[in-house]
Amino acid sequence: MVIKNIAVIMAMMDEAKPLIDNLILTEQFDMFHKQLPFKVFTGKIDNLNVDLIWNGIDSKYNVDNVATQPATLATYLAITNLNPDIIISAGTAGGVAKRGAEIGDIYLSCGVFRYHDRRIPYTNFPEYGVGSYPSVDVSSIARDLNFKLGEVSTGNSLELIERDFEIIESHQSVVKDMEAAAIAWVCRLLGIPMFAVKAIVDLLDGEKATHEQFSEYLSLGSSNLKQAIIDVIAYCKGKTVADLALPR
Repeated sequence: MVIKNIAVIMAMMDEAKPLIDNLILTEQFDMFHKQLPFKVFTGKIDNLNVDLIWNGIDSKYNVDNVATQPATLATYLAITNLNPDIIISAGTAGGVAKRGAEIGDIYLSCGVFRYHDRRIPYTNFPEYGVGSYPSVDVSSIARDLNFKLGEVSTGNSLELIERDFEIIESHQSVVKDMEAAAIAWVCRLLGIPMFAVKAIVDLLDGEKATHEQFSEYLSLGSSNLKQAIIDVIAYCKGKTVADLALPR
């Protein structure tokens, strides 16, 4: 089936606004329950319908709804209300420099999504805690648009403790974010293909603190992410999900 409806799920308005403005996406009201914070912006690229779901602002803390909890609900709402053919988890992220990540890089997900901070050392729970949720094979997009491929590891903290990094290392993940595995979990349950597009704004093994790098490079990452998403969506025009992988 040719891809006709694409949903892009984003946590922060700083990341989403450049894309909303460039594609002239229009906010849709009354899409979800009025007490929920999630916002939907819609538009078209040629004959493709694009829905951007922003996780909104937390009414108590007045900050963007980042991390896995809102991402899970946003994904469920997107699937049940918008009927996407494919979902993209888009945002800024950290990268592992010794595996080739550099500030400003665009990574597409490959392999599986895992968690690095869900440690449940009891009977059969350790593997459940880490998880293993598939990414669509988008190797043809990476090749043709000159993006990098890497496995994504998800956690609920911006900063990284030593044990988190050890787990990321053990899986040879390259990208660290705060939403993708949660989105992938819902997509696996409901049978919707998904992948991630992430712009690197901090290096996990860099010399500066994560929050300092994030503040310094958020604007650059959001700009690079905007163009990457535009290019990726355009690439999907007239293609099936299977077409996004390299021929074997």
